[in-house]
Amino acid sequence: MVSAAPPASGKAARSHAPRSSHAHWEEAKDRPDPVAVLEDESAARVPELVPIRYARMATSAFAFFRGSASIMAADLAETPVSGYRVQLCGDAHLSNFGGFGSPERNLVFDLNDFDETLPGPWEWDVKRLAASIAIAARERGLSQRRGLEAVTQTVREYRRAMRRFARMRTLDVWYARLDERELAAALDSRNGADAQRFDRTVAKARTKDSTRAFAKLAFRTNGGARISPDPPLITPVEDLMPAADAEDLNEAMETVVGRYRDTLSVDRRRLLDRYRYVHAARKVVGVGSVGTRAWVLLLLGRDHSDPLFLQAKEAEPSVLEPYAGAGEFDNQGRRVAEGQRLMQASSDIFLGWLRAEGVDGEERDFYVRQLWDWKASADLERISPKALGIYARLCAWTLARAHARTGDPVAIAEYLGSGEAFDKAVAAFAEAYADQNDRDYRAFVDAIDAGRIQADEA
Repeated sequence: MVSAAPPASGKAARSHAPRSSHAHWEEAKDRPDPVAVLEDESAARVPELVPIRYARMATSAFAFFRGSASIMAADLAETPVSGYRVQLCGDAHLSNFGGFGSPERNLVFDLNDFDETLPGPWEWDVKRLAASIAIAARERGLSQRRGLEAVTQTVREYRRAMRRFARMRTLDVWYARLDERELAAALDSRNGADAQRFDRTVAKARTKDSTRAFAKLAFRTNGGARISPDPPLITPVEDLMPAADAEDLNEAMETVVGRYRDTLSVDRRRLLDRYRYVHAARKVVGVGSVGTRAWVLLLLGRDHSDPLFLQAKEAEPSVLEPYAGAGEFDNQGRRVAEGQRLMQASSDIFLGWLRAEGVDGEERDFYVRQLWDWKASADLERISPKALGIYARLCAWTLARAHARTGDPVAIAEYLGSGEAFDKAVAAFAEAYADQNDRDYRAFVDAIDAGRIQADEA
């Protein structure tokens, strides 16, 4: 469980949480039924979308892992910790890292999902990342030896990066980032097909912006524009509130945009003021997030060639909260946005939050950002074993950088030490937890086959 206070030094923390103790994972006899955990979590979600979530999670053990952060959160709460807290991602698996455009219009690599962000033990993020590598390695057909090696190298990179950050000036840690040049250097010319795939991914990412989103998701009307319906994946707001008067509906949505506007800095408000609200639709996103209320908002600037697509995504309490304690913000959308700003080297200029009444009359919290802004992600189904190892180490460096920004890198580095005790221990944990995930995934699929829960892909 989480310790009450950090020890005086990193080395002192080893007395109550030996580095070798991180290797242990054993399913508790009173461990909750994983399917019941997911059912409880789904109770607050849009009912007709929950079967889509389950169908997406059922496609593979890794997809199940992506959608089951709540299950692992409870498990991690029973594991040893050193006592040092950082701003956690809370869901730091391989697919929650990727590329996006910085305000300076450079492609940067960073964490990109903060739905579960909260202050907590740094070990929890490391172990979730490590477990995701072990699971991904199995799905790519790697042998147990190669999978264990990939995880060990990743944790080693986290440890070494943290030790480097501990020696750096505070501002240098804050400015540290991975951009396109560092990514290209990591996948050098000797990696052939992977380097070519990287070049294609970067080129494609640079086209993913609001203009591309408009071409794919919207259409022009007389004097305006509308988001194209594709139910249940994309449902226009007027179809969810059929009795609402169009003028009243537009006024209500403009009020929502105004509340969000108030959370932006003055310069960003001035920028947003150059756009006018046009239309909104509920849009299904992700795997684990399916069923939460996610909206896309279409705004126009000068004309149809000047669109801005924003995404407003429901923010529920973090799955870590029962174990790490509540955060400092009463608005869950603000929790997400502030956590993102703390952990990322560069954040979306339109990142903000609001509290608004939904179509069902219930008030909910949301965070807001651009829908697409040069979004790029690794194709984990096609990535080569060598590239998987490189990618995982980039994720580890990025996670260490985020933790060093928000925690005590000197103390964490002292705890980790110069040897490989922690690396090997977490690698052993990751393999054991990958076995646990396999068992949970089989129970989940069995529940679908038995009709206990419904899974329907749209």
